[in-house]
Amino acid sequence: MIPIWYYAGKKLGSELKSRQVPLLALAAAFSFVIMMFNVPIPGGSTGHAVGAAIVGIVLGPWAGVIAISVALVLQALMFGDGGITAIAANCFNMAVVMPFVGYYVYKIISGSTDITSSRRVIAAAIAGYISLTIAAGITGFMFGIQPLLHRTAEGVPIYMPYSLNVTVPAMLLEHILGFAILEAIVTALIFAYIQKTDSSLLYGERSAQKMRMRKSSTA
Repeated sequence: MIPIWYYAGKKLGSELKSRQVPLLALAAAFSFVIMMFNVPIPGGSTGHAVGAAIVGIVLGPWAGVIAISVALVLQALMFGDGGITAIAANCFNMAVVMPFVGYYVYKIISGSTDITSSRRVIAAAIAGYISLTIAAGITGFMFGIQPLLHRTAEGVPIYMPYSLNVTVPAMLLEHILGFAILEAIVTALIFAYIQKTDSSLLYGERSAQKMRMRKSSTA
C-alpha cells in the first residue's frame, strides 16, 4: 500500500480543488461512521457498508484511496477494528478496489448522459453495489488462503481457520443479499442530493461541462 498511498497523495495535489478539500475530510468522517456499524457473519468476519463508491464518484478514485485509508487507520488504532496488522489488506480492499471499481462502473453505465439524468443515479447505485461485492469477494479470498500460508509446526492455522470454500461464499452471500444493497442505497441517495444541489462538485464534471460549452460555441 505504501507506493499506492504515495502516488495518491501526489495525484490529490494536482486534482483536488480547494473547495473540495473540506469534502475530503467529510468523506473520511462519513466512511468512519458508516463502517462502525459492523454485523458479525459466518466465516469469522463482519459485514458493513463502506461509502467508498460515492467518495470515488464525487471526489475521484485517488481521493477515495486517501479518505477511506484515513478512516480505516483511525478505526484500527482507536478501536482495534480491523486490526493493525491487517491495515494494508483492509485499505487495499476498501480504499483501492472500491473507489476505482465504483468510479469506473459509474462512468461506464452513465456514459455521456446529462448530469441531471436519472440514469446517473442508477449508475451510482449499481456502482456502489458492485464495488462492495467485489471487495467482499477479494476479502473472502484473502481469508481463505490464510490456512495455506500460515500454520504452526503441527499444521494448525494461526490466523484464519476457515478455508476458501467457507470464507468466499460467506463474504459474498452476506454482501450480495444485504450490505451491498445498503451500499447501493446510500450511494444513490448521496449522489442524487449532490446532483440536485451542486453537480460541479462531481469529479471531472466541471472540465466536462467546459468541454461541452466549447463544442457548442464552436458549432
